[in-house]
Amino acid sequence: MEQTPSSPPVSESKPGPAGWLPVWIKAVTQPNEQTFVDITEHPDAIAKTAYIWVFIAGTISGVIQAFATAIRIGTGAPSPFQQIPGLEQYIPQTAGQGGGAGISLISGICASPLAGLLSIVFFALFTAIVQWIAKMFGGTGTYEKLLYALAAITVPFTIGSSFFVLLSAIPYIGICTSVISFGLGIYSLVLQVMAVKGVNRFGWGHAAGSVFIPGCVVFIFCACIVIGGLVLLGPVIGNAFEGVNFAP
Repeated sequence: MEQTPSSPPVSESKPGPAGWLPVWIKAVTQPNEQTFVDITEHPDAIAKTAYIWVFIAGTISGVIQAFATAIRIGTGAPSPFQQIPGLEQYIPQTAGQGGGAGISLISGICASPLAGLLSIVFFALFTAIVQWIAKMFGGTGTYEKLLYALAAITVPFTIGSSFFVLLSAIPYIGICTSVISFGLGIYSLVLQVMAVKGVNRFGWGHAAGSVFIPGCVVFIFCACIVIGGLVLLGPVIGNAFEGVNFAP
């Protein structure tokens, strides 16, 4: 009796969620490294998708920032730099609040796509540095997968935090939004460490080092810029304090 050759069993793969919204929700609401293993195993987890997400988030953030600046100018709220004695003469003044707000809004909206492009550049550079350090620690992930995982975290937090900029102009509410933004920033940082760990399949220490080492380098670089700026502005600040009367 002729027997039909049995075919080997087909293993069903379990890809991660498809579409931008399910991916973002899964990345933000399920904080564990297996989450990022799942979403980066999907066929849609490509660099092009991550770049589009980052561009959209950067553009939306630029538009919201333009509205926030226009509201501040329209309501006559002073710039933080204008509140420093002696620096107001170096900051251009707006001729009219209404006209200045309109010009600021239009120019900000027109420049928002440039903000999106710059977001892609800096995000891609940051991801490349993190993955390069992860490879040095023995990570087995790829740049494309890490880019997709980090974009799934960063983009929703960027869009959400941008709306807090509008609320920050309201007294007292601005303090609450600042606290919330700080908490969300810490949570986003934890998720990034989980993403690096899940994509590269190594320990917590290596994942934390891959994320924090570039951050420390950027912090030191920014600190040097700030110190250099203070040195250049030293005479201006000194003249401002000379005119302040400290007598009771």
